[in-house]
Amino acid sequence: MTHLLISTGEVSGDLQGSLLIKALYQEAELRNIPLRVSALGGPRMETAGAELLGNTTPLGAIGLWEALPLVLPTLQLQRKARRWLSKNPPDGVVLIDYMGGNTPLGRRVKRERPSLPVLYYIAPQEWAFRMGDGGTTQLIGFSDQILAIFPEEARFYSERGAVVHWVGHPLLDTLGELPSRAAARQELGIAEDEPLLLLLPASRKQELRWLLPPLAEAAARLQKLCPKLKVIATAAQTGFEQPLRDVIDKFGLQATVLSSDDSDRLRPTICAAADLALTKSGTVNLELALRGVPQVVAYKVSRFTALMARRLLRFQVDHISPVNLVLGERLVPELLQEELKVDKLVAEALPLLRNEQARNKMLSGYGRLRALLGEPGVTQRAAALILDAVVKS
Repeated sequence: MTHLLISTGEVSGDLQGSLLIKALYQEAELRNIPLRVSALGGPRMETAGAELLGNTTPLGAIGLWEALPLVLPTLQLQRKARRWLSKNPPDGVVLIDYMGGNTPLGRRVKRERPSLPVLYYIAPQEWAFRMGDGGTTQLIGFSDQILAIFPEEARFYSERGAVVHWVGHPLLDTLGELPSRAAARQELGIAEDEPLLLLLPASRKQELRWLLPPLAEAAARLQKLCPKLKVIATAAQTGFEQPLRDVIDKFGLQATVLSSDDSDRLRPTICAAADLALTKSGTVNLELALRGVPQVVAYKVSRFTALMARRLLRFQVDHISPVNLVLGERLVPELLQEELKVDKLVAEALPLLRNEQARNKMLSGYGRLRALLGEPGVTQRAAALILDAVVKS
């Protein structure tokens, strides 16, 4: 039996891991290969058929200060993974994003078992950001192959000597057909003359602290300016519902809060019905773009983390939203750190609610973005490459 270990972290990694696991089982069945998958990941991966060694979805954090409470549980999980690996060596390892956990894991696997195939799927966005004078996380040193999801990512690693396959972006496999705007609004009980705003503030706990309050306050102000405005807020993780309600109530915002399960189930419907999203930076920006929802992007970390990143690490980035990164231009508004003010959020959002020309300009840019993300069948291509590498070894 072919045995794979897949490692990822955070909510988005769990989703991408689950899609890959489904594709791996399908590809293995086509090839008549018995397959077993073990995983460091989350509940979606477990549902997809993986034996879950540890839940990494709560361990995601961006920033130095924000990550401190997660150091001990991360180290404990890494020790558990090392013990497991020594007793249950797999036939191959697939790393998905999650640089903080996957870099030490990849180095250890390649050091202790040099012949074991290690593939990196959805590599860290080193092609998009710079630290000091450059450099990489050294993943080329422990990755036998990199399965790139962005063209620029493929070019970046290929130029540095890696074996790279551009497979396209896995979101393309999840979109399906959206319901009509009329059908979606009927299902949600929203009239055609009632604009709908999506509030998508957090997939990590610290984002509830730094991003939810300004986004919720901005939504409340927009609701006062547009009294018919409806708001739907989504919980990315189980347990986020109450913090969402608490902050929404604090600012007097009238909003429907969807649980994490309902958020997943109703995603196509709420996107088909929506006129605008106020959202954090991340993969969700690409999803909104591919589903045709205008958006304003916000991001913020603690002052300590921002100071260390700028002065000590000399962190530089031209854009932070994946939409703007892929296009190489500022299509969707980004309000980062000190720029993240409620007044600015409202000023960026209002034209997208009221001005058809502003909306159409963004939607036109979304069309150009779609052409840069490849073709559907991404996870199946990735699964085939993974099994090719593992079965040949």
